[in-house]
Amino acid sequence: MSSLSQLEPRPVKSSSNTQDDIVYEYIFDAILEQRLAPGTKLSEEALGEIFGVSRTIIRRALLRLSHEQVVSIRPNRGAVVAAPSVEEAKQIFAARRVVELAVIELAVKNATPQSLRRIRAMVQAEQDAFDRGDIGSGIRLSGEFHLELAQMANNLPLLNFQRSVVSQTSLIIAQYEVGHQAQCSFNEHDALLQAIEAGDPAQAVAMMKDHLDHIEGKLNLETESASTDLHVVFSDVVKKHASVRAN
Repeated sequence: MSSLSQLEPRPVKSSSNTQDDIVYEYIFDAILEQRLAPGTKLSEEALGEIFGVSRTIIRRALLRLSHEQVVSIRPNRGAVVAAPSVEEAKQIFAARRVVELAVIELAVKNATPQSLRRIRAMVQAEQDAFDRGDIGSGIRLSGEFHLELAQMANNLPLLNFQRSVVSQTSLIIAQYEVGHQAQCSFNEHDALLQAIEAGDPAQAVAMMKDHLDHIEGKLNLETESASTDLHVVFSDVVKKHASVRAN
């Protein structure tokens, strides 16, 4: 079995870059990109085979995701991607409104030229992804825009909470959104960024309220399709392992 350290994984947000971090980030991205369907069984054996690591490492990554409430670990039945009910979805959106409004206000206050350049590049990358038809990357960047706002806010508890509600919102959209629309529009992200750059917290808060209204307004009770086959979802990892074995 190939070691995950032999691969060239996508950069992870953690500076430690451990095997746990790499597995965690791959699964987290699959959730943000809505490639993992709510309710998908996350077999430790299958994931261990895909990533080339022990079940202990897989178990630790799944436990981290369960703390963020995007994975449910059921006693004696294993882990599944969380599938929020309609009532839970409403509660998650209510919580997201609270945290997003606090985040955007602090982001205006604490924005630096460096952080503004970084998030401006992210907004452009989001638009470029949608323009070239890379919907998965566009959705992930759309979610990461909101995480970057929390970084700009310079408040670690808010960042941790934001990370959880953004990923939970992605699950809700995968279940209930009409069609395959982008999670957030480039134009709205661009306008939010302009309000931050202008140093206008009242305008930024008002625009964030409208932005969240638009996201929630796209939802209904129809179930979106996403793959429940772990080998399909993580096909890039499987291909990298095959390349490592071939060499």
